[in-house]
Amino acid sequence: MENAQPPESTQPWWQRFVAGLNEFYHAPYRQTMARAARDEEDFFMLLMFAESLGIDNPASFYTLELQPLFLENFHEWHTRMGMDRCPFDHVGCC
Repeated sequence: MENAQPPESTQPWWQRFVAGLNEFYHAPYRQTMARAARDEEDFFMLLMFAESLGIDNPASFYTLELQPLFLENFHEWHTRMGMDRCPFDHVGCC
């Protein structure tokens, strides 16, 4: 009779232990880190589209060429920021 072991037991015990410790220490902060990443993305989108929204932006020269890349995410961003309709006439996202 052979000893059938589950696939997770193919790793050494210390690797499973380290993976468990990582999960134990990182799990409580996942939501906080996701919220911080979303806040950073929101600020970056504001920085990138600030000139188009009528806000002076000293970095507009550097962010202008990034606008077409982030335009597909613009609709979810402006709805998350509380704008029901798109503030631009030349963008038909709504």
